[in-house]
Amino acid sequence: MVDSGRFNSRHEQIDDFSPAQLPAGDGEALVAATESLASMPRIGRSTLFDLGQIDVSWDAPAETLWAYMTPTNRPNFSMQMLRDVGSWYSETKRLFEAGALPVKYMVAGSRFPGVFNLGGDLELFAACIEQRDLPSLIKYGHACIDVVHQTWRNADLPVVSVALAQGDALGGGFEALLCFDIVIAERSARFGLPEMLFGLFPGMGAYSILARKLGRLMAERMILSGKVYTAEAMYDMGIVHTLVEDGEGEQAVRDYIAANRPHHAGHVGVFQAGRRVDPLDYAELKDIVENWAECALKIDLKDLRMMRRLASAQTRLGK
Repeated sequence: MVDSGRFNSRHEQIDDFSPAQLPAGDGEALVAATESLASMPRIGRSTLFDLGQIDVSWDAPAETLWAYMTPTNRPNFSMQMLRDVGSWYSETKRLFEAGALPVKYMVAGSRFPGVFNLGGDLELFAACIEQRDLPSLIKYGHACIDVVHQTWRNADLPVVSVALAQGDALGGGFEALLCFDIVIAERSARFGLPEMLFGLFPGMGAYSILARKLGRLMAERMILSGKVYTAEAMYDMGIVHTLVEDGEGEQAVRDYIAANRPHHAGHVGVFQAGRRVDPLDYAELKDIVENWAECALKIDLKDLRMMRRLASAQTRLGK
């Protein structure tokens, strides 16, 4: 049964944390910025849908299902987080089809202070690369694109999906955010694809989605540079639809839903039309992620050390 209550707690803002745009290719700056998040306060979670790392609540008057990632360790896409996201979609669809959950909006955010999601499981990547374990890399990649494809299709539900970025969305976290119909971001959030800093490319949908939204040349420029962008820069590009000051993100989502809910069917139709005009086939994602796994085994020792450093910085965030 869906809880009709709301989880209204908000992560605290830290006065001395003002993430700036990183220079292109600056791996040291990215490690330092990741480590600076470690002093932020911890997060809470509830058990709606019995999801271990996602806090889900139902706002019946607004017909909105809110889901906040609540990672128990690193704020990235671990296999457990990927399973929980998949369960969020499957349970939502089951309840919708049973007539128990008349959802019109699905909102995804994070309760980890300063972070939306930092992307792939770098510890797993490094271990697989060291062990030359291609099948495990492919298995992980398939789990990622399963979630990307579900998110892109809004779990085949007639809903509008909204991503709320109150912190950094990097690598796979940015790939996931790109799949949503609407992105609302707070000003201090950062976005980017830093995989080139350790000799890889984002293989779980970034090229496919950015090429559809911005064109191939811009997609390649963003991926090859490894640059991390401000929320304002993403707003100027059109990736972020609404830019608000820190602390105003949740209210901005509510305002968006209140203003647009009377025209919900039309909005769903527009976004469905966009997916029909530029369809994202699972086979495309599968081919790219399997190429990504093969490329991962070719990175050199220096790149592997950088990956390990970033993984360690992420691990310290969860402690």
